[in-house]
Amino acid sequence: MYTIREVNGGRGRSINSDTGWCIPLDPANRHYQEVLDAIIAEGAACFDGDIPADLQAAADEKQFNQQLADYRVAVARLAQYVVADGRAEVTEDVVVGQEWSEEAGKLVDITETRVTVKAIAPVEPTVERIVDNGGVLSEADPVMETIENPLITKDNEERAAAQAVVDATPQAVKDAA
Repeated sequence: MYTIREVNGGRGRSINSDTGWCIPLDPANRHYQEVLDAIIAEGAACFDGDIPADLQAAADEKQFNQQLADYRVAVARLAQYVVADGRAEVTEDVVVGQEWSEEAGKLVDITETRVTVKAIAPVEPTVERIVDNGGVLSEADPVMETIENPLITKDNEERAAAQAVVDATPQAVKDAA
């Protein structure tokens, strides 16, 4: 629980915490940042009385910036290729010079096709692993099971988490990205 306290005969303010700390209104102060985090997480429940407008504005700005950073990371993750699908090669034609064309009666471009993005083959959809029978592995007759490739599982989990961040991001943050 936090309260605002007037200091220096009303010429300044500080934040008092129920732990006895007197926290300056200084964005460089770690405890001030913790107050902003509490406002973001708990709202008015963390303050005795109303949250001062300047503190609420600072907490809103901090939350906005955190959401913006998280959104950008999530969008970048979703832009990566799907491990199960691989990635196709991308090429582009680049002008490397010019030569005279008798047929056209003018200089024409000489182009060369260059690879701008290398192809990546999809990973195998499944892998086999030895089943652990209660800590006893039989080398003579191992039991195998087929599971989804862990690389695909991890990719799907990361994509789902990134999509959840994108879906939960307020439109105003998306518009600022």
